[in-house]
Amino acid sequence: MTDLAEIPSRTGLLTSVGRIARFTKVMYKPHYLLYGILWVLALEGTAALLTQPGVAWHPTGATAARIGIVAIVLLYLRMVDEQKDLEYDRVHNPDRPLVTGAVSALELRSAMGVIAVVSIAGSLALSARSAVAIAAVLAYGLILWALEQLSETVRTDIMLNLVVTYPVQLLVTAYVVLSAIDTGEAAAHGRVAVVAIVFAGAFLQFEFARKTSRSTRPGEMYYSNALGALGSAAASVLCALAAAVCEIAVAKPWEWHGAAAVLGWIPLALTLIPAVGAWRFARSRDDEYPVLPAVLFILTLYLTLIAQAVVATRG
Repeated sequence: MTDLAEIPSRTGLLTSVGRIARFTKVMYKPHYLLYGILWVLALEGTAALLTQPGVAWHPTGATAARIGIVAIVLLYLRMVDEQKDLEYDRVHNPDRPLVTGAVSALELRSAMGVIAVVSIAGSLALSARSAVAIAAVLAYGLILWALEQLSETVRTDIMLNLVVTYPVQLLVTAYVVLSAIDTGEAAAHGRVAVVAIVFAGAFLQFEFARKTSRSTRPGEMYYSNALGALGSAAASVLCALAAAVCEIAVAKPWEWHGAAAVLGWIPLALTLIPAVGAWRFARSRDDEYPVLPAVLFILTLYLTLIAQAVVATRG
């Protein structure tokens, strides 16, 4: 027979689960999940292409596990951001769930604990190094939170904040690549280090684009506040160019044939997308930098890298 004392606690748990689910729906949009899926596939495929060029690459069960783990870890990092940015959001994003009370800090932290256990256990099933790597990602999220609480400069200086926060992306990249090496989808080779540059450039071109405005935004975390509108736009385009050039330099598509050769040069052509976006911004009077070209570049680049890995390794 059910103890009546358990009913309120069960009801409270279900309520909290529902609130976390609504938080996820609001703050973890479907395109974030799409990005995570493409990111892992492109990372693993590119690592395979660079380290095992004569071996056919295709997603495996281990790949699917890494996609699931990265997806929930990105949600974990989103939960960290929601809490560490609370004071900023109270002023600039008053509709955020934690600000409005739609979810509580305790509920977020409880969900983070569950995600940490699941992601580490799932990674351990792949390899011990995978578990260590994903634990490093989770820990860095907490370290970053602490740094921003301790240092106002880290919290308010947009360029320093980028230097401090971006490594979490590098750690996720390292997790995917090291795990893929351990499960056989890629091989240990020095060239795999270039993968970090390619994906850093792709992400940072989007990061600069989404926080660029023609007008000064006092108190807001915009790169254009520090670099100027055109400087921030130029940084976005240069990051895209760096990603494409580095990938082509290491992949060497001039040594490929047929469809693979065509695919090999597409990353360079894709840099026209953010370049045109920057050119139109420079010529227009629009206050906000157009984000769509940056999104289109990163998605098409990842799709191209996936296609390259599938086709070129079969060539």
